[in-house]
Amino acid sequence: MNRISRRLAVLLAVVLVVVGAAAGASAATVLHFGFKEIRSGLPSGIRYFKLTSTDLRSGKPIPAPFWGCDDAGLSPQLSWRGAPAGTRSFAVTLFDPDAPTGSGFWHWQAWDIPATTTSLATGAVLPAGAVNGTNDGGGIGYTGPCPPTGDITHRYEFTVVALSVPTLELPADTSQAVVGYVIGHNALASATFTATAQQ
Repeated sequence: MNRISRRLAVLLAVVLVVVGAAAGASAATVLHFGFKEIRSGLPSGIRYFKLTSTDLRSGKPIPAPFWGCDDAGLSPQLSWRGAPAGTRSFAVTLFDPDAPTGSGFWHWQAWDIPATTTSLATGAVLPAGAVNGTNDGGGIGYTGPCPPTGDITHRYEFTVVALSVPTLELPADTSQAVVGYVIGHNALASATFTATAQQ
């Protein structure tokens, strides 16, 4: 190897080391607790139906009455249509994938909602037989958003899942991970919209 070729090879190696180090530093700032993404638990390829709310607008900030900083807050009105004919019950969830926990934050998990149900009123009282599960705040049922002050804008995913079984046969204190797994295992279709909160 002549002197010019050797200098070019050394220069190229230095450039690759510098670029690699910069990319590594950039990746380190992006990763959050070592997690690259949080999986929803719902199977890929399932059908979708329509979920709306008279209290919230998709992609817009959540109004104060539905927050959970001072108390649990009110659960928003939800309506859905277009669930498949084989639906035997529904589950409703509210999840914050942006919570600084490394695994998100479950604000609401409710299941065994009868298949005849197509809406929940503001401040919902669930239909007879339905179960309000434990949220990640340690309470039962809905607890509203309360992102840390100065944090990024958080997304709050409201989801209704059509299920192939009339009951999940789970008690209210079942862990959020187990509830999510059993919901996903019995899911026929889902409907989701996302609203936001930041303070």
